[in-house]
Amino acid sequence: MSGETRKRGFPPVVGPDVRVLVLGSLPGDASLAAAQYYGHPRNGFWRLMGAVVERDLVALPYDQRLAALLAAGVGLWDVHAEAVRPGSLDAAIKDAADNDLLGLVNGLPSLRAVAFNGGAAAKAGARLLSGRADRLALVPLPSSSPAHAAMNLEAKREAWMRLGTWLS
Repeated sequence: MSGETRKRGFPPVVGPDVRVLVLGSLPGDASLAAAQYYGHPRNGFWRLMGAVVERDLVALPYDQRLAALLAAGVGLWDVHAEAVRPGSLDAAIKDAADNDLLGLVNGLPSLRAVAFNGGAAAKAGARLLSGRADRLALVPLPSSSPAHAAMNLEAKREAWMRLGTWLS
């Protein structure tokens, strides 16, 4: 694979009280450049999660966004640790190395649900967590990416609001 650069994701954002873990596939180019989860300004993630946790996350600096998620019982990570991906589309991911999702999940005693941000994350994540389906709800969600234009933000918001079930 000469000439193709491997892209590496971020460490997990978790704490002992995480009840919902949201997994993406792998950060896109804008997120990698900003060194922030969901760093593309048009990605709806922070608006969607803000609705779920009833807080304006978009208005907060990044470190405070993460702290607000953790305070609400929400953690973040990605299914893939690294992969070759020209651009930012999940369909372009190849030669992926997966994160140790089972290891992380087993270390989160309060975890109730794992949510997948988009179809690629859901497909790979469900495979990696198949042995934990008895203890955890596995929740596929429509992608927060602006590339997933088949649904508007309001329709996505309705689907994402289900996460509140496991946070209360």
